[in-house]
Amino acid sequence: MEFNETMKFNIGFDKEQEVKEIMSHVYEALKVKGYDPISQIVGYILSGDPTYITSYNGARGMIVKVERDELLEELVKHYIKMLEA
Repeated sequence: MEFNETMKFNIGFDKEQEVKEIMSHVYEALKVKGYDPISQIVGYILSGDPTYITSYNGARGMIVKVERDELLEELVKHYIKMLEA
């Protein structure tokens, strides 16, 4: 085996799927608790303050596991895909 080329390491981690699952969970938790999920999620993304997200059912703990820029990137990608469809 030669070591002339850089190897690419892929652990099969699907960030898009993780973000989708987290956003779905957070959305439902906010909805159940009577909040406007869109406003609360936008507030969190803009401010970085996790108190915009309810702690109900572990939603706050889940959303802070993903960087806000990654959340925003996935949201924009999803929106663009919908426009192209």
